[in-house]
Amino acid sequence: MPRRPCARGGAISWGVVVCLLSGQEQAFGNAPVSQMEAGRQQGENREGEAALAAQNSVLTHIARPYASALFDLAQSENQLAQVETGLSDISRLIGESEDFSRYLRSPVITADVKASALNAIIDKAQVNPLVANFLKLVAKNGRLFALDQIIVGFRELAATARGEMTAEVTSAAPLSEAQASALAETLKAKLGKTVTLNQFVDPSLIGGLQVKVGSQMIDSSLKTKLAAMKIAMKEVG
Repeated sequence: MPRRPCARGGAISWGVVVCLLSGQEQAFGNAPVSQMEAGRQQGENREGEAALAAQNSVLTHIARPYASALFDLAQSENQLAQVETGLSDISRLIGESEDFSRYLRSPVITADVKASALNAIIDKAQVNPLVANFLKLVAKNGRLFALDQIIVGFRELAATARGEMTAEVTSAAPLSEAQASALAETLKAKLGKTVTLNQFVDPSLIGGLQVKVGSQMIDSSLKTKLAAMKIAMKEVG
């Protein structure tokens, strides 16, 4: 039986969002979530920019319709700022625990169990109801492994709507509000536009930062410096 199209007359509604994303899940071919999550984890264990680029491409492809649907709904409800704040709060809470972050991405833990854990986070953060319902939908569809990319996608859309730029910032430990503010001001002075930071934590960097704006990468991480030093020492030897 053919699937009925989602009605989109006028302002987008929550029902339309659910309908559209249900159709998107069918478009993914109902690929096993565990298989896609396992592929993501394998990508994390493989070396080489090509493998990481392919992994990010898949996650971005999955995340884009979710980010777009939430952006359209938030804009229709005049709640862009509230939704962006709610997503940032959730991202920060998840980022505070690398174990919990891995838990949400694990292919061996069922979507229902992950949803229960996420509900506890939602209650703790007391997030915007629109964000809470959206996150529950993401959990129900088994797409929590792409949550970081969904949040990044939403923030990019929101920044573009404000005439701003976005920067992906990866640090060995979470940046304090003062550090993030100082970095945003530095980037604004350099780029001539207000910059929204999408922050990630990677303990393997040891220290320093990786900042990506568009295709430009600014890498001051200790990990990269040590790697460069190691190569230089091999050449000398």
